[in-house]
Amino acid sequence: MAKYEVNEAAVEYAKQLIESRQYVLDSEWGAVQPNAEAQNKYLERHSWEEYGRWHLGLTVGAGEDTKGRFAFGYGDLRRLHRSGLIACVYRASEWRHKEVELAAHELLQLLDAKTGQ
Repeated sequence: MAKYEVNEAAVEYAKQLIESRQYVLDSEWGAVQPNAEAQNKYLERHSWEEYGRWHLGLTVGAGEDTKGRFAFGYGDLRRLHRSGLIACVYRASEWRHKEVELAAHELLQLLDAKTGQ
């Protein structure tokens, strides 16, 4: 099983998105999660660093400038999605990636506090 580290740059970026109200509270994550084509289009116009900010996990041992390096996406490459954070909490807890789970949970709590949920 792959091992993951928390992507601190993504955590900070997610906090910025929350503070600047760049989020969607109600969405169907399966419908809004960026597919491979959307990710490739994003990478045509943005750096790997920018792409990485949309993923809470970094795959240990994966090449730096590869999609495989990044895991646990939480947004649609424009806005943070509450459903994306929930998916991150669920998937990370399911596979026992505790640090990523806790980072996603803390962001979810921050978002809910900000929006009065």
